[in-house]
Amino acid sequence: MDHTLAAPTPPLGWNSWDCYGAAVTEKEIRGNAEYMAAHLKEYGWSYITVDIQWYEPLANSSQYRPFVPLIMDEYSRLMPAENRFPSAAEGQGFKPLADYVHSLGLKFGIHIMRGIPRQAAHAGTALLGTTATARDIAHTNSICPWNTDMYGVDHNQEGSQAYYDSLFELYASWGVDLVKVDDIAASRLYDTHQPEIEMISTAIKRSGRPMVLSLSPGPAPVAYAEFFAEHANMWRVTDDFWDQWPLLLDMFNRCRTWQGLPREGCWPDCDMLPLGHIGIRSVDGGGADRWTRFTKDEQLTMMSLWSIFRSPLIFGGELRDNDEWTLSLLTNREVLRMHRESYNAKEALRQEDLIVWTAAHDDGSTYVALFNVGEQQALPVELKMETVGLSPSTVSQGTELWSGHVAQVDGNILRADVPSHGVHLYRFS
Repeated sequence: MDHTLAAPTPPLGWNSWDCYGAAVTEKEIRGNAEYMAAHLKEYGWSYITVDIQWYEPLANSSQYRPFVPLIMDEYSRLMPAENRFPSAAEGQGFKPLADYVHSLGLKFGIHIMRGIPRQAAHAGTALLGTTATARDIAHTNSICPWNTDMYGVDHNQEGSQAYYDSLFELYASWGVDLVKVDDIAASRLYDTHQPEIEMISTAIKRSGRPMVLSLSPGPAPVAYAEFFAEHANMWRVTDDFWDQWPLLLDMFNRCRTWQGLPREGCWPDCDMLPLGHIGIRSVDGGGADRWTRFTKDEQLTMMSLWSIFRSPLIFGGELRDNDEWTLSLLTNREVLRMHRESYNAKEALRQEDLIVWTAAHDDGSTYVALFNVGEQQALPVELKMETVGLSPSTVSQGTELWSGHVAQVDGNILRADVPSHGVHLYRFS
């Protein structure tokens, strides 16, 4: 089974972390799925993902409770907490919830941590498909620096692959379409856990069900680009991304580092979109219950950069609270077409506060994004068309995709006044 078939274009979806931290409930998952089906599915949005600690009965925010008992089956596999996910009763796991999401025409995802539960290792519980126990395969010196749930799995030990195979056999039986694996891609504290990525990739193939494999956190090392492309579909190029301008400004450097690498089935991931109503039960990112702190121009900048770069688009806010503005960011058909179908995105120019990105389309169109990353309220831009590979004689029409306005082209010069922290995103055909 070719893993790239699971994500031929960058996935579009919703994840519970930015608004609910570790404490999301089944009712909230179902409600956001219903909103997506009603308002976003026709635009290509499809994934509904339950983020971290769905197996922790008393999780209450994005702050983890250390060393607490977790819900687990007899084979050392974590299971949904029934007080938060009532349909998981009687050992059904996430199958009833996944079935409901599928009935809406959507896809279902879950978050897991790399490794095996510490409580399983301490108790020496059984593993499916092997005589080895959880204690035998646990790598007790390989721990997550920010969460106490798991030990790493020692790939050299007999039974390690069988454990991961049993996990993904279970997830396949539930109907899982995407698995976000955390504490694995890399961070500022450790290198990439390549052996566990390989075991997980193998387990997905053996499960017989196509699943998108998403790796977190970041920054993933660009030196391992081909390794990631061979084994995964998405991998984070950044640590957790929040609604703060310095983090958004830094993403221009990260996208430039990874430019040229997005391709069918393999998507460097700029992380979730902290838009709309976020922080409801989350205290990460320097904030609490709030609407995004990004200005409207910053929101357009983020959506434009993520889309022309072709990062996965994973919305982080409570969908049911979306206003017309937030919904408009997710339903611009021309921007989504660029995100889905363009190629060869690259930074074409960086000159003081002006950053220009371009991308191509098979129909001969060229996309041009003019970003003003400075504080000047209206940056006057006069860009020679040759700078972005265009000749005035070959450009019949240019349209700014967010406003619908016709591009101002004077001879061989594209003129625009780009607001501070804002963008003009064009399609020339």
